[in-house]
Amino acid sequence: MGRVRRKSTRPVAAGLLLAAVVLTGGGLYWFQPWTLWQDETVQEALPGPTALPAGGSDSRPTPSRTPAAPEQVTVASGKLISHEHATSGTVRLLRLADGSHVVRLEGLDTSNGPDLRVWLTDAPVKEGRAGWHVFDDGVHESLGKLKGNKGDQNYRLPPHVDPARFTSLAIWCDRFDVSFGAAELTRPA
Repeated sequence: MGRVRRKSTRPVAAGLLLAAVVLTGGGLYWFQPWTLWQDETVQEALPGPTALPAGGSDSRPTPSRTPAAPEQVTVASGKLISHEHATSGTVRLLRLADGSHVVRLEGLDTSNGPDLRVWLTDAPVKEGRAGWHVFDDGVHESLGKLKGNKGDQNYRLPPHVDPARFTSLAIWCDRFDVSFGAAELTRPA
């Protein structure tokens, strides 16, 4: 009598195990779920005047009786609202004494996440799920990676960026194209 030969299932099982490991590793890299439990707090001071040259005095003459220019002027501000993740804090768009602009996040509190950016946009800020995906529809300018998900932080606008073009700020997750939170920027009357 002849023996019946069975096909080995070992190569199939090994292939399935390898596929599961690769998919799990890829999913962990893509979603980075551990970042949701890791807080990064940043406490930057308000931007001030440019440092003086060594020696401690400015060589330019200063006219007498001329009032000093304010170090910064708030040209727009707003409160952050939550979108994909609970987000709070305030946003101020500041014009510095040298004419440059800085976005200042104060009291920021949001979730950490993969590839978070600070965006100036021309999109309207909408409450709830309707506002999650609108900020990449129009004009937007990335000011760089979010330095930390908590605290006070400053983001310089590049010289070519006209702050008057933008009406909102979003904490944007570039990996998943979703807003964690946003603020409408209102200008003082």
